[in-house]
Amino acid sequence: MKLFSPSHLYRQALAFALGALVLLTPACNRKSHRVLEVNYVSAVQATLRDQVATIYNRVGTVKNGDRVEVLEREKRFSRVRTADGLEGWIEQRYLVDQATYDALQKLTHENLNDPVQASGTLRNDTNLHITPGRETEHLYQLSAQSKVGVLKRTTAEKQPGAAAALAKAAKASGGKTGGKAAAGPALEDWYLVRDAQNRIGWVLGRMVDLDVPLEVAQYAEGQRFVAFFVLNQVEDTGKDGTGKKVSQYLCAITEPHDGLPYDFDQIRVFTWNARKHRYETAYREHGLNGVLPMTVTSENFDKEGTLPVFVVRVKDDSGNVSERKYKLNTPIVRRVLAPGEQKQAPKRAKARRRP
Repeated sequence: MKLFSPSHLYRQALAFALGALVLLTPACNRKSHRVLEVNYVSAVQATLRDQVATIYNRVGTVKNGDRVEVLEREKRFSRVRTADGLEGWIEQRYLVDQATYDALQKLTHENLNDPVQASGTLRNDTNLHITPGRETEHLYQLSAQSKVGVLKRTTAEKQPGAAAALAKAAKASGGKTGGKAAAGPALEDWYLVRDAQNRIGWVLGRMVDLDVPLEVAQYAEGQRFVAFFVLNQVEDTGKDGTGKKVSQYLCAITEPHDGLPYDFDQIRVFTWNARKHRYETAYREHGLNGVLPMTVTSENFDKEGTLPVFVVRVKDDSGNVSERKYKLNTPIVRRVLAPGEQKQAPKRAKARRRP
């Protein structure tokens, strides 16, 4: 039987301990690299730094929409790992969570095929919000002068929580609030837009300049265009005999104020007078409680042939939305009644108060 000396046993124990330490070290490293959650970059571009300190080295950059894994958090910074394996610290204000990303994907999926109501250009760098409101979550940021298509319109409080504050003030003062409670909080318009990359979100309405054709924009008469469509094109020989195609338009117009309870209150059809070489108003309807979206298509009407058709959605006093179809047989616009529908006299324009 072979006996081992104490020194030999000591060397074996030391070797075993060192081996165990080598095996445990990767496990500790793996633990330090454990992914806490997945985030997405909400800034146009952000710097990754090597440490959380006043003086640091830049180790890389991430861009808007990039997916990153959060490995660690410290104060207002997160240590993240990019899809390329790059690791660094980034300010948490430049990140949004998976729930925000999923909500924006859902919004995009639900509205991807919606008809564009108007094209527009962004005045400034603008965030795409998940829901209307200045304080709501956002992911993508669009650059100034980006082109967008307007899909829908709604309103939101200019100062979130103002309604509750007014109600509280009214209760405390026994209803004596100088009329502010009755007027309600200030509202502002928001547009649901789609950009060239099919990213969809809500933007503040005043950030979008609609690209209304100048030849019809001059007939605004102090009103605001909220939607416009090309119905068709007609031939104009021109004063000099050179022919050209000219577009005829359907426009939805409203008062130039935010916060109105309808998207538009009148429609106008502009047709081209080929003899006088100018646009004329072929049809105008006032007093509408109009709701976007409007749709434009074409339809065959036997002897009249294939004509442009547009559908306008309006809301009644009970909040029910119905559709009205019209056809353009230049320069005449007429209602196309559904089976059993009775023609109603157009409403007279009502004077609407600014809210």
